[in-house]
Amino acid sequence: MLKKLIILATAILLIGLFFAFDLHQVLTLDGLKARMDDFSNWQQRSPVLVAVGFFLIYVLVTALSLPGAAILTLAAGGLFGLATGLIIVSFASTIGATLAFLVSRYLLRESIEKKFSARLKPINEGIERDGAFYLFTLRLVPIFPFFLINLLMGLTKIKTITFYLVSQIGMLAGTVVFVNAGTQLAQLDSLQGILSFNLLFSFALLGVFPLVAKSIISSINKRRVYAKWTKPKKFDRNMVVIGGGAAGLVSSYIAATVRAKVTLVETHKMGGDCLNYGCVPSKAIIKSAKVAEQFRHAENYGLDNHNPTFSVKKVMQRVHDVVAQVEPHDSIERYTGLGVEVKTGYATIIDPWTVEIKAQDGSTERLTTRSIVIATGARPFVPPLPGLNDVGYVTSDTLWETFAELDTPPKRLVVLGGGPIGCELSQSFARLGSKVIQVEMADRIMLREDLEVSELAHKELTESGVEILTGHKALRCELQGDKKIIVVEHEGQEIEIEFDQLLCAVGRSARLEGYGLEELGIETNRTVQTNDYLETLYPNIFAAGDIVGPYQFTHVAAHQAWFAAVNALFGTFKKFKVDYRVIPWTTFIDPEVARVGLNETEAKQQGIDYEVTRFEFEELDRAIAESSTKGFIKVITPKGKDTILGVTIVGQQAGDLIAEFVLAMKHGLGLNKILGTIHAYPTWAEGNKYAAGEWKRNHAPQTILNWLEKYHTWRRG
Repeated sequence: MLKKLIILATAILLIGLFFAFDLHQVLTLDGLKARMDDFSNWQQRSPVLVAVGFFLIYVLVTALSLPGAAILTLAAGGLFGLATGLIIVSFASTIGATLAFLVSRYLLRESIEKKFSARLKPINEGIERDGAFYLFTLRLVPIFPFFLINLLMGLTKIKTITFYLVSQIGMLAGTVVFVNAGTQLAQLDSLQGILSFNLLFSFALLGVFPLVAKSIISSINKRRVYAKWTKPKKFDRNMVVIGGGAAGLVSSYIAATVRAKVTLVETHKMGGDCLNYGCVPSKAIIKSAKVAEQFRHAENYGLDNHNPTFSVKKVMQRVHDVVAQVEPHDSIERYTGLGVEVKTGYATIIDPWTVEIKAQDGSTERLTTRSIVIATGARPFVPPLPGLNDVGYVTSDTLWETFAELDTPPKRLVVLGGGPIGCELSQSFARLGSKVIQVEMADRIMLREDLEVSELAHKELTESGVEILTGHKALRCELQGDKKIIVVEHEGQEIEIEFDQLLCAVGRSARLEGYGLEELGIETNRTVQTNDYLETLYPNIFAAGDIVGPYQFTHVAAHQAWFAAVNALFGTFKKFKVDYRVIPWTTFIDPEVARVGLNETEAKQQGIDYEVTRFEFEELDRAIAESSTKGFIKVITPKGKDTILGVTIVGQQAGDLIAEFVLAMKHGLGLNKILGTIHAYPTWAEGNKYAAGEWKRNHAPQTILNWLEKYHTWRRG
């Protein structure tokens, strides 16, 4: 901090001296012309000394962002001629600009990043990717103040060497013009004589050059990528979509809506994993398990406790009935009615414009298409544990059919994984009567959430009957006679756990094989590699959903699908970068855990100067009325501001309550706007308003309130 103060004080002192001695009057065109003879005499007597002195003065003026750099450039032409003047100014200006850049970075960047980290993130990403192009463009156009460019670039993450080299090259054209004008200094009446409209227009055209060059490079890359393929002269379809999950359904729906000819290819079941194996069936069984738990604790509602009796077959039948009820929303019939051609079969990309579809009966068909959207989703990841196949296991995909054959839940169920899926299913089956042991390798469950959220989830699952073993690493599975055993390691010791059924819930892996990606050279590393527009290696082949990441949520898949479809159909005119700024998610344990934006852990990691506002549900009338007071709303804001950086909600209906904060963050609305919105009473949504009220109360203007108290005292006489 002391070093920063010294640098700042030195800069202020030098700037003060510059104006105190009226040096700014010298660095005007009239001042320069009036003293040009004196300068010329000094230069003739001591050419080297004057050149060095001039160089250092130029560096100092540029580094301090003082006015007059343009005049000094003219003086260089008048004193040293075009060649020497150009060399002196080119290096002096670049060194001075780099010093200003470094001072800005050292003094301001850290504090600016703390306050505006969320807003700076996309800028820094853009600078990292295309910073040299942007800077080069700005340097070529003199209508942008160079000193401002120096200071602002210092706030970004552009490399110093990149800044220096690009500035050296980019400022060269303008330097030549000004130094050359300086050789004719006597004939210049004003700087407008240099910066004519025609000259500025020429510079503007130069400024467009990097963008044109980038476009040309992009075109060359496209030619290189497509070089070994023969593009059809006409196409059967505008778009072919591979995969009938959330991303595929939305992509094809959008294409049909804008009257494009689109074919959707699905191998198995429409609706994908979410409808058939994930979101829908899991929420159905969560509800059944919750009702069973409410029976056991009916005393909370003034009723007698009752231990429910039930058949797992009936519970699982309800799950299948729920799936069947939702199924028509994603059916072939519905999408055909919407204008989508749906084909059942296995799709393989033969070349960038051709998809081969192999039907169930073995027949094949090839379709040519202008664009392709890959939306093949993900499958449960099965860890490579020795002996796993010998003991048998289920996943979140297969348990619905396997457990449907049971009259009673598995007596001893081991769940591998402490993420959202593992936690949801552990709590549900514990409430349905299984002795559940949940094994997690990390030191806590729900690792992506704040520590207090993980601890609360741990407590609630334990109260539901789940035995949670954190810090336990699964090593292998064994059959010991009729016994099924999983061996785990904890603190260097091996522990044997006997079970009747093993559920693998350690994450999901993208479906990448069998679609022709390898043959086309499309890069995959756990997911399909895409750019910001969801383009793969081939600009007409897009990917969306779990196969892309970075978030494996149904709503994110649908979100990505819009960008993939629109870019595929209209990218020739306008392309849109996929926006991940405001992504909510919910873990449907009881109580639910919902989040959007930053949590406190992430805010600390990013060095943000933040504050936390909390509202406990034990203070909410609706929560009290429903005897569901566990949980809280936790809002992260910049210190002293009502801007919402992130929200975590733990409680009943948390997944629904988070939506108001998602809307607020998406449209830049702060807590004051939420506080000023009427919420119906008594509802859970009032909690959002009360959380905003807590922030307002914590930031009440105490000085004004003290004066108001005195005013009202005076009014009472």
